[in-house]
Amino acid sequence: MKTTIPARGLLVLRLLLLPLIPGACLVSVAQPSSKIVSCTAPEYRQFDFWIGDWDAFEFGNTKAPLAHIRVDRILDGCVVREDYRDADGKEGRSFSIYDGSRKLWHQTWVTNNGQLLVIEGKVADGEMIMTGADPTAGEHALVRGRWKAVEEGVREIGEKSSDGGENWKPWFDLLFRSRK
Repeated sequence: MKTTIPARGLLVLRLLLLPLIPGACLVSVAQPSSKIVSCTAPEYRQFDFWIGDWDAFEFGNTKAPLAHIRVDRILDGCVVREDYRDADGKEGRSFSIYDGSRKLWHQTWVTNNGQLLVIEGKVADGEMIMTGADPTAGEHALVRGRWKAVEEGVREIGEKSSDGGENWKPWFDLLFRSRK
């Protein structure tokens, strides 16, 4: 008569015998998840207005572009990726993702001069607004980015605060126009 040991029983048996085998160690192998995360819900699409191939201009001055920016979706549509290049050789990348567990957006920005900026926020009054600490400017310093779809493309306004967000001062004001 043949006896079959259920898979769970084999696992328990292996765990019991492991200490008896010289040099043996336990290796954890991740099991594939049967639940696939879908980033198609409306919350994950709140930043889609920024997706495109853009020339960036100082707001109010569209004579000469300051930078070329390409924004697309990667990783099965779950991440908004920005690729920034300006005329002076500065390059930057940002990765924005909707964190469904916390119900907010998160962006990490890095540059070829070693700059790192991490901001978080949500859509309010038709604008994507994300705020975070400004590690280069002191203990209570913050930065805030605001993106909004406008007739000409997308407007991004950067602001800084040195008093924990009580008061905000202009940092930059850009207009993204579709690249010809």
